[in-house]
Amino acid sequence: MSEWEYPAAMSGLRLVLFFARKEARMRRRSLFALFASVALGLAPRVAAAQQLTVFAAASLTDAMKDIGTVWHADGHPDLTFSFAASSTLARQIEQGAPANLFASADEQWMDYAERHDLIAAGTRRTLLGNSLVLVMPRDHLHQVAIGPDMDISALLGADGRIATGDPSNVPAGIYAKQALTKLGLWDKVSTRIASADSVRAALLLVERGESPVGIVYSTDVAVSPTLAIAGTFPEPSHDPITYPFAVTRAGDTKESRALLDFLAGPKAREIFIKRGFVDPPR
Repeated sequence: MSEWEYPAAMSGLRLVLFFARKEARMRRRSLFALFASVALGLAPRVAAAQQLTVFAAASLTDAMKDIGTVWHADGHPDLTFSFAASSTLARQIEQGAPANLFASADEQWMDYAERHDLIAAGTRRTLLGNSLVLVMPRDHLHQVAIGPDMDISALLGADGRIATGDPSNVPAGIYAKQALTKLGLWDKVSTRIASADSVRAALLLVERGESPVGIVYSTDVAVSPTLAIAGTFPEPSHDPITYPFAVTRAGDTKESRALLDFLAGPKAREIFIKRGFVDPPR
C-alpha cells in the first residue's frame, strides 16, 4: 500500500496517527521545496526587484551619491543612478527607460513628465533651490559685477565662448539665456555660447580651458578644485532655480515612495545643504 493511499483497514487511534504522520511529511516536503527555490536563485530575483533606479539632474550627482550611501546604511538596497540633463532624462523615461524616481533641475521638465503621464499622481515635491553663477579658473579669477553693463568682450576675448547648458533644452542653459536676455546681453553673446549637453559638461569645458568662463550652478563650482565663482546672477533675472522630485508612474512602488520621503527628510536635507543647495523659494 502506498503511503498516500487511504488506509481502509485502519481505525481508531491508528488512523489518527497515520494522518498525523502524513501531514508532517507533507510539511517537510513543502519546506524543502521552498528552500530549494531560494537556493536556485529566487532570493536574488526578489532582492533585485527591490532595487531602485533614480534618474537625476547632473547637478545632483554628488549629493545623490552621498544620500545613496546613507540610504543603504539604513538597511535598503543600493540605489542605481542615471545622471544627465533633465531634458534627456525626461525623454528617456517617456521612451520606456526603467526609473523609479525622477529629479529635475527645473519645473519645466517635470511639467513635461506630468503632462505625458510619466509620474505618479500626487508624488511631485519641490525639495531644493540653487543659484546661477559665472565661473572661471581660479588662476584667472577676478570678480565680475553682473548686470546690464557687464563687459562681455573683456571676459571672452577675441575668440572665447561662454560654456553653459544648451539653452534650447538643458535647464542651466535655459536659466542662463533668461538671465542674459533680462540683462540685455543675449544679443551680444548668442553666437558665442558653447552649448553643452548638461551643466557638468559645461563645467568641464571651463576646467579644460576650452572656454574662459561658464554659467553654471553654484553647487557645481563646489566640486571643482580649479574653478571659482566670479559673480552671481541676480535672482530676478531668471526663473527660480528649483528641483522637483517625483515617483515615476511605471516605477511606483512602496519602496519608491519611501525613498521620496527619505529625500524630503532631515538626513537627506543635511547632505543637500552640505553640498550647497538651499531650500526652494516659497
